[in-house]
Amino acid sequence: KHKVVHFNRTDTRLANNGIQLDLQKLRCRVNFQGLKFTPEIETLGYKLVRILQDKGPFVALHLRYEMDMLAFSGCTHGCTVEEAEELKRLRYAYPWWREKEIMSEERRQQGLCPLTPEETTLVLQALGFDKETQIYIASGEIFGSERRLASLRAAFPHIVKKETILDPAELPQFQNHSSQMAALDFMVSVASNTFIPTYYGNMAKVVEGHRRYLGFKRSILPDRKKLVELLDLHQNGTLPWNDFALAVRQVHEKRMGQPFRRRIIPDKPKEEDYFYANPEECLCEGTKCEDLVGRRP
Repeated sequence: KHKVVHFNRTDTRLANNGIQLDLQKLRCRVNFQGLKFTPEIETLGYKLVRILQDKGPFVALHLRYEMDMLAFSGCTHGCTVEEAEELKRLRYAYPWWREKEIMSEERRQQGLCPLTPEETTLVLQALGFDKETQIYIASGEIFGSERRLASLRAAFPHIVKKETILDPAELPQFQNHSSQMAALDFMVSVASNTFIPTYYGNMAKVVEGHRRYLGFKRSILPDRKKLVELLDLHQNGTLPWNDFALAVRQVHEKRMGQPFRRRIIPDKPKEEDYFYANPEECLCEGTKCEDLVGRRP
């Protein structure tokens, strides 16, 4: 009727590399400039950003410790036995989630689990954030609710969410639409002074790309595999706090959203870097490009 064809679930199947420069730049213009949210989402999103900015600089923490993420990934570190069973039941309830029997601790050691709220607390402190830091939690309902957020709130009292910032009458129109709620978090994350995702999923990648496009805004991308190693050493008493904090900072010196080349893996497109997370063709011009982008860390 409208002479438009909609290809569903193709976002992660688009080619990253080997496309002529003018088309890559067109993709950037569409994704980072042309595409807009509905007026209702944009109005509320900008209001959230304005309220946060009026109180000073803020960190957007994409805390991906949500039930669907944990059930899908099989990550149960820090959960009770009952919670682990609940997550397993949910995993089996979705036939298209192919992997059913998952070794949680093995996956965690491989860096394939989102950081827990408790782990996130220690990492933020090690990176130098203090009690005065304003933190916006960009996520849905945290699994384990306030019990799991206790240590994070104790260390960072100025924690807010869209539900605590906005008037209760402003959110109901979006609350039954998870993608619209995520859109609000997306807008805040792009506008934040610092963006930190605890899991490198689609949301984290696209926010990273937007922030790069806007001038390499600070995005701290946790090296979860290395962090798990450091966290375990610190928590078993092997690595003192000062040494732990220094190691965490050193690991992330080149993971702050600086320019670097997009990783290309011939014949393995699913393993290479995602174009929209690092649209390098759109970030610099001419001979200066090599100097600006440099090498991948």
